[in-house]
Amino acid sequence: MFREMEVRGCVAISTKSLDRNGVVNQSSVVTRLLKELLLLKSTEEHGYFLAVTKLKSIGNGEFEEESRDIRFPVSVVCRTFLPVRGDIMLGVVHKIYRSGVFLRCGPMKFIYLSARKMPNFYHVQWKTQEVFMNDNLSRIENDVVIRFVVFATRWRKKDWNIEREFMILASIEGDGLGPVSLPGSDALDF
Repeated sequence: MFREMEVRGCVAISTKSLDRNGVVNQSSVVTRLLKELLLLKSTEEHGYFLAVTKLKSIGNGEFEEESRDIRFPVSVVCRTFLPVRGDIMLGVVHKIYRSGVFLRCGPMKFIYLSARKMPNFYHVQWKTQEVFMNDNLSRIENDVVIRFVVFATRWRKKDWNIEREFMILASIEGDGLGPVSLPGSDALDF
């Protein structure tokens, strides 16, 4: 789930960023590092990068002849989000199909909950809306919050139009899993 991890890497700063004295500002290195982490988004090893919590060190810069950049070794502590099998999470339904639903949870957009992993729920086509419903009339529809367990994960560096994402298979088989009633939802107060 959430972790604090030390991440080491190199940041390249253009020689055009040097000040009058030929020095690179520390803020330029940190700004470049944050931009690179934003573009990187996630890695298989660390998960999704959520925040840099501590700057541990910036090493001495080394001039690179080919690119005309100065490369600085950098070490930071990051808060990351790495989904693993068995994690229990909350997700919001955003697409419904006869075969299952897609959920979103934090930075993850590709969480699939198959109809086979929804015990006692069956697909219902209403006038213009598709839902999954069970005998207790609990409904799984768009914008409903679902408590699920991570059944399987797969890292995709680049596939179709998906880049640097985890793909999750979810399940609501088990106690305490399924649609969640949140305060302020459509429940009536008497």
